Amino acid sequence: MNANISVSPRLGELLSQVTEAPNLEAALWQVLAEYLDIKASGLRARIRQYESDWGMTFAEFTDRVKADQLGRDSYAYDVENAYWDWEEVETLLQHYQGLRDRWT
Repeated sequence: MNANISVSPRLGELLSQVTEAPNLEAALWQVLAEYLDIKASGLRARIRQYESDWGMTFAEFTDRVKADQLGRDSYAYDVENAYWDWEEVETLLQHYQGLRDRWT
């Protein structure tokens, strides 16, 4: 895809100042790559917190919930809530990493 990039002069100036990139396209790529890195970093921190809270990885948590070997009711609200939230974080991390790998 070959598209011309057009932004307001004010935005172009800000992108140039923030990134110190040689041109607008390079500045946009840099901003997007850094954005993906920031998103992934935040998600990794949330994953570490879940791993700390539950003492296992999401894969282990999933296996233990499915086998009803969590040591508590696998259908309890806090367990199900943790499962769905943790799964969302893992999925989003994969999504952002995939975008980063594909586009940068």
